[in-house]
Amino acid sequence: MSLSTPDGPPGRPTVTAETVAEWRATLAALQAERDSLAVVADRLAQDYDEEAEELLDLEETGADSEAEAEGGTSLTILAFDDDALAEEVRTMTPWVDHILLSAFGAEITSGRPWCTRWPEHDEALARIHHCWLAWQELTDSRSGATGPSVWQRDHLEPLLLKLRAADGPFGACTTNPDHPHHRLLPHPPHTDLTSLPVPGEPRTSV
Repeated sequence: MSLSTPDGPPGRPTVTAETVAEWRATLAALQAERDSLAVVADRLAQDYDEEAEELLDLEETGADSEAEAEGGTSLTILAFDDDALAEEVRTMTPWVDHILLSAFGAEITSGRPWCTRWPEHDEALARIHHCWLAWQELTDSRSGATGPSVWQRDHLEPLLLKLRAADGPFGACTTNPDHPHHRLLPHPPHTDLTSLPVPGEPRTSV
C-alpha cells in the first residue's frame, strides 16, 4: 500500500506590473464612485433642508392664517377702520332700505321712530350690522328650512324692539317723515376712575 504525501501550501501569487496597474485602476474607480456618492448625498441633504424649511414656513403661515380667521379679525363693525367701515355700510344699505325697512319697518310714529341718518348712531349701526350678518347666515339654504324663522325670532324682532323704542337711539330723531329731524343723543360720562377697586384694599359698595 502506497501513501501519498499532501501537496504543500500554495505559493504566493505572482505580482506583475499588469496586476499592480489593474489594482490601481480599480482603486481609482472606487474613489471616483465614492466622491460621486458624496456629491449626491450633499445635494440630497441640501434639498431636504430646503424642503423642511418650506414646510415649516407653510405651517407657520397656516397657523397665522388660522389664528387670524379664528380671532384676529373682529366682525363687529365698530372695530373696523374708517375705510372698511365705510365700505361695509355702503354694502349693507340696500338691505336696510329694501328688506329691513320695506318688509318690516312699518309706519314711523312717535312710539316707533326711525332715523334716515342711522349710520351716524353707533348703537343703531352696530345692532343693524349684527342683524345683517345673522341674516346672511340664517337665510342661506345650508341653514335649513327653519333658518329664516330663527333669524326673525332671535335677531330681527329684538333689533326692532331696541331701535324703534321711544327711548331708543332714535328717540330724539324723526317721528314724522314729512318733517325730518336728526339728533345724536349724548353718551353717558365715562367711568369715574376713583371708583375702581384697589388691590389689597377692601372694596367700597353701597
